[in-house]
Amino acid sequence: VINIGALKDGHTELVYNDIKAVVDASDGKCVKVIIETCLLTDQEKVTVCELAKKAGATFVKTSTGFSTGGATPHDVALMKKTVGDSCEVKASGGVRNFEDMMAVIEAGATRIGTSAGVQLMNNEESHQDY
Repeated sequence: VINIGALKDGHTELVYNDIKAVVDASDGKCVKVIIETCLLTDQEKVTVCELAKKAGATFVKTSTGFSTGGATPHDVALMKKTVGDSCEVKASGGVRNFEDMMAVIEAGATRIGTSAGVQLMNNEESHQDY
Protein backbone atom coordinates (compact mmCIF):
# COMPACT_ATOMS: atom_id res chain seq x y z
CA VAL A 1 0.00 0.00 0.00
CA ILE A 2 1.38 3.39 -0.94
CA ASN A 3 2.22 6.03 1.64
CA ILE A 4 -1.02 7.97 1.21
CA GLY A 5 -0.01 10.78 3.56
CA ALA A 6 3.21 11.38 1.65
CA LEU A 7 1.34 11.46 -1.66
CA LYS A 8 -1.26 13.88 -0.32
CA ASP A 9 1.53 16.10 1.04
CA GLY A 10 3.15 16.18 -2.41
CA HIS A 11 6.15 14.04 -1.48
CA THR A 12 6.07 12.10 -4.74
CA GLU A 13 9.79 11.31 -4.63
CA LEU A 14 9.30 9.51 -1.30
CA VAL A 15 6.34 7.55 -2.74
CA TYR A 16 8.35 6.65 -5.83
CA ASN A 17 11.36 5.56 -3.76
CA ASP A 18 9.12 3.33 -1.60
CA ILE A 19 7.61 1.66 -4.67
CA LYS A 20 10.99 1.33 -6.38
CA ALA A 21 12.55 -0.24 -3.28
CA VAL A 22 9.86 -2.93 -3.23
CA VAL A 23 10.20 -3.56 -6.97
CA ASP A 24 13.99 -3.85 -6.62
CA ALA A 25 13.70 -6.17 -3.62
CA SER A 26 11.21 -8.41 -5.45
CA ASP A 27 13.95 -9.74 -7.72
CA GLY A 28 11.64 -9.81 -10.75
CA LYS A 29 8.58 -11.17 -8.96
CA CYS A 30 5.10 -9.66 -9.31
CA VAL A 31 4.62 -6.39 -7.41
CA LYS A 32 1.15 -4.92 -6.90
CA VAL A 33 0.94 -1.30 -5.81
CA ILE A 34 -2.25 -0.70 -3.85
CA ILE A 35 -3.30 2.90 -4.18
CA GLU A 36 -6.60 3.12 -2.17
CA THR A 37 -8.47 5.02 -4.88
CA CYS A 38 -11.32 5.97 -2.52
CA LEU A 39 -8.93 8.23 -0.59
CA LEU A 40 -7.39 10.00 -3.59
CA THR A 41 -8.33 12.64 -6.12
CA ASP A 42 -8.21 11.72 -9.79
CA GLN A 43 -4.96 13.69 -10.16
CA GLU A 44 -3.41 11.81 -7.22
CA LYS A 45 -4.50 8.51 -8.81
CA VAL A 46 -2.81 9.50 -12.07
CA THR A 47 0.33 10.62 -10.24
CA VAL A 48 0.72 7.40 -8.26
CA CYS A 49 0.01 5.26 -11.33
CA GLU A 50 2.74 7.14 -13.18
CA LEU A 51 5.12 6.53 -10.26
CA ALA A 52 4.27 2.82 -10.15
CA LYS A 53 4.79 2.54 -13.90
CA LYS A 54 8.13 4.37 -13.69
CA ALA A 55 9.25 2.14 -10.79
CA GLY A 56 8.52 -1.02 -12.79
CA ALA A 57 5.56 -2.38 -10.82
CA THR A 58 3.59 -5.26 -12.33
CA PHE A 59 0.13 -4.10 -11.18
CA VAL A 60 -1.67 -1.10 -9.85
CA LYS A 61 -4.52 -2.16 -7.56
CA THR A 62 -7.55 -0.08 -6.62
CA SER A 63 -7.77 -0.88 -2.92
CA THR A 64 -7.21 -3.22 -0.04
CA GLY A 65 -10.97 -3.61 0.29
CA PHE A 66 -10.81 -2.38 3.89
CA SER A 67 -11.15 1.38 3.43
CA THR A 68 -14.18 3.52 2.60
CA GLY A 69 -14.70 2.18 -0.92
CA GLY A 70 -13.49 -0.21 -3.55
CA ALA A 71 -13.10 -0.51 -7.29
CA THR A 72 -15.17 1.62 -9.64
CA PRO A 73 -15.19 1.49 -13.44
CA HIS A 74 -14.15 5.15 -13.47
CA ASP A 75 -11.06 4.50 -11.35
CA VAL A 76 -10.10 1.38 -13.29
CA ALA A 77 -10.39 3.23 -16.61
CA LEU A 78 -8.32 6.14 -15.29
CA MET A 79 -5.65 3.79 -13.97
CA LYS A 80 -5.54 1.79 -17.22
CA LYS A 81 -5.33 4.95 -19.32
CA THR A 82 -2.39 6.10 -17.18
CA VAL A 83 -0.37 2.87 -17.11
CA GLY A 84 -1.26 1.64 -20.61
CA ASP A 85 0.38 -1.67 -21.36
CA SER A 86 3.21 -1.10 -18.85
CA CYS A 87 1.21 -2.44 -15.87
CA GLU A 88 -1.90 -4.47 -15.31
CA VAL A 89 -4.83 -3.17 -13.28
CA LYS A 90 -6.40 -5.13 -10.43
CA ALA A 91 -9.91 -4.14 -9.33
CA SER A 92 -10.40 -4.97 -5.69
CA GLY A 93 -13.20 -4.25 -3.24
CA GLY A 94 -16.83 -3.59 -4.06
CA VAL A 95 -17.18 -6.08 -6.93
CA ARG A 96 -20.27 -7.86 -5.67
CA ASN A 97 -22.09 -9.07 -8.75
CA PHE A 98 -21.54 -10.15 -12.34
CA GLU A 99 -22.42 -6.71 -13.72
CA ASP A 100 -19.88 -5.00 -11.43
CA MET A 101 -17.27 -7.51 -12.51
CA MET A 102 -17.95 -7.01 -16.21
CA ALA A 103 -17.93 -3.21 -15.81
CA VAL A 104 -14.43 -3.17 -14.28
CA ILE A 105 -13.15 -5.69 -16.84
CA GLU A 106 -14.50 -3.53 -19.66
CA ALA A 107 -12.81 -0.53 -18.02
CA GLY A 108 -9.43 -2.29 -18.19
CA ALA A 109 -9.04 -4.58 -15.17
CA THR A 110 -7.11 -7.75 -15.91
CA ARG A 111 -7.59 -9.20 -12.43
CA ILE A 112 -10.39 -9.05 -9.88
CA GLY A 113 -9.82 -9.20 -6.13
CA THR A 114 -12.88 -10.74 -4.52
CA SER A 115 -13.92 -13.26 -1.94
CA ALA A 116 -17.03 -14.05 -3.98
CA GLY A 117 -15.54 -15.52 -7.15
CA VAL A 118 -17.93 -18.46 -7.33
CA GLN A 119 -20.98 -16.23 -6.87
CA LEU A 120 -19.70 -13.80 -9.51
CA MET A 121 -19.12 -16.52 -12.07
CA ASN A 122 -22.57 -17.99 -11.32
CA ASN A 123 -24.08 -14.50 -11.73
CA GLU A 124 -25.28 -14.49 -8.13
CA GLU A 125 -25.31 -11.42 -5.88
CA SER A 126 -22.77 -11.43 -3.05
CA HIS A 127 -23.85 -9.89 0.23
CA GLN A 128 -20.43 -10.05 1.85
CA ASP A 129 -18.63 -6.90 2.91
CA TYR A 130 -15.09 -7.01 1.50
